[in-house]
Amino acid sequence: MFDHRITAEHEQLRRTVEAFAHDVVAPQIGDLYERHEFPYEIVREMGRMGLFGLPFPEEYGGMGGDYFALGIALEELARVDSSVAITLEAGVSLGAMPIYLFGTEEQKREWLPKMCSGDVLGAFGLTEPGAGSDAGGTRTTAVRDGDHWVINGSKCFITNSGTDITVLVTVTAVTGRKADGRPLISSIIVPSGTPGFTVAAPYSKVGWNCSDTRELSFDDVRVPVGNLVGEEGRGYAQFLRILDEGRVAISALATGLAQGCVDESVKYAAQRHAFGKPIGANQAIQFKLADMETRAHMARVGWRDAASRLVAGEPFKKQAAIAKLYSSTVAVDNARDATQIHGGSGYMNEYPVARMWRDSKILEIGEGTSEVQRMLIARELLPAAPPSGDRDRVR
Repeated sequence: MFDHRITAEHEQLRRTVEAFAHDVVAPQIGDLYERHEFPYEIVREMGRMGLFGLPFPEEYGGMGGDYFALGIALEELARVDSSVAITLEAGVSLGAMPIYLFGTEEQKREWLPKMCSGDVLGAFGLTEPGAGSDAGGTRTTAVRDGDHWVINGSKCFITNSGTDITVLVTVTAVTGRKADGRPLISSIIVPSGTPGFTVAAPYSKVGWNCSDTRELSFDDVRVPVGNLVGEEGRGYAQFLRILDEGRVAISALATGLAQGCVDESVKYAAQRHAFGKPIGANQAIQFKLADMETRAHMARVGWRDAASRLVAGEPFKKQAAIAKLYSSTVAVDNARDATQIHGGSGYMNEYPVARMWRDSKILEIGEGTSEVQRMLIARELLPAAPPSGDRDRVR
């Protein structure tokens, strides 16, 4: 039976990250956000705290923790700022986790210690202009030429792909065809600076302005055959596993944003006076706050349930989809209500809820849209039903 309470060790981690978020992140993130600057010093400090190594074994430079611990850290960071939280989430679940789960021992020894320390970042190149939710529609190709792969194509919306400390992108590419013509997709490590590998300027985004997000292009990029991650043709199955785990992490992040909206709104409702009393004395505000707290609480139960199943080695795909679907909706709802409670001030960037409002919408899109989550949940409920579309081409 799922026990939503956390261990003393996890509570200690939560308190540590909570203090870091409020004492280190909060005072400086607003200015960085408005300047669209990547928070290098914050990332370095998170590295020194061991946050990038939370779910990895000590033999690879990790902290020997688990995905539950990562979720706790992400939630506490996102209560203050989601750009910082997504940088950690992507660095761990998209940058390092594919190598840990599917890489060779040599690849793990080469890359994981540096990633776990936070000294460097990795990225995961999956999404393309014509292959987002339809990840099976990948057009990037990798052709074997002697001892090398020759990669051509492009990727878009790739997090952590162009920072000064980014050292690699694990790219999904078509390396062949099945007998029925469907693509065989493989995962290949492309180190930063490889000739022909071009990283575009950062996107101009609505939110996550301290997170690095870029378009990538590959023009006859040559990398050694040994850069293949896992078995050739197994890349599709690999990134489905990565996305399942990533949804648990994104759910924790979304829960943190939802809770941060509660935190800021409670504070503002006590400070802001109208008609001779704090606005928090009005039942309309009280009920809105009660609804917001209820949503955040239930989102937390959802991601912790999915994480507990993941850590225990039990099936968690449906629970991860449920948690991601619900928590992302909750984040958007709480951000909207927090802005309403703040009134005109909520539309001013000096207040954290304005940043949270801008950051919330992407949570219903990234790591699988809300529509895809509903498809995954329905598929688990009705496994014998015919799929609505090509079952193998939807992530």
